[in-house]
Amino acid sequence: MYVFVNAATSADGKLSDRTRTQVRLSSDEDFERVDRLRAESDAILVGVGTVLADDPSLTVKDETRALRQGNPIRVVADSRARTPLDAAVLNDSAPTVVGVGRDAPDESVDALREHAGVKVVETDAERVDLSELLDALEDRGVERLMVEGGGELIFSLLRENLVDELTFYVAPVFVGGRDSPTLVDGEGFVDGYAEATLEGVERVGEGVVLRYVLCSEDGT
Repeated sequence: MYVFVNAATSADGKLSDRTRTQVRLSSDEDFERVDRLRAESDAILVGVGTVLADDPSLTVKDETRALRQGNPIRVVADSRARTPLDAAVLNDSAPTVVGVGRDAPDESVDALREHAGVKVVETDAERVDLSELLDALEDRGVERLMVEGGGELIFSLLRENLVDELTFYVAPVFVGGRDSPTLVDGEGFVDGYAEATLEGVERVGEGVVLRYVLCSEDGT
């Protein structure tokens, strides 16, 4: 499976401001680029924090959907099964897979499992075992997985060497704030940083898109 991250950040690397609510950083031109990427993907993965903060539907525009049959599978990494039953990501636009951890409350897991169009993947770890989740997606025929955040999920995927490519739009704004979420949050690396090679730089609207290919563990 090919796993690529796509995101939009401020010029100082923030995904949002200190309120951690949805902030528009992408330009109209970048929204079009993202829509095409979604259409070219078999599935789109987000963390539950993104669902709770932004309530995304993770669908493709009607005019772009002609590139594929229907919408990609929506995937949520949700260790404690906190995805609301009325979340847009659970609507009937496409199937949804929710990965949960072993300590997720049974009643919450059962409620998700009974929701039409939802497949629950229970993983054997306190937090979602991302390798198990990706294996389950491969079993469903997913070959190209798009990751749209947030920073905690992106860090976890990088830590486990599960990312092949990272592309992000850099908006010409500065957000600041020590409590503002960044592109790669989580615990952070101490030595052993995730290394990448810059493969592309493209001007898009008033911002720029940077494309990195992640290096393997042996540095290649």
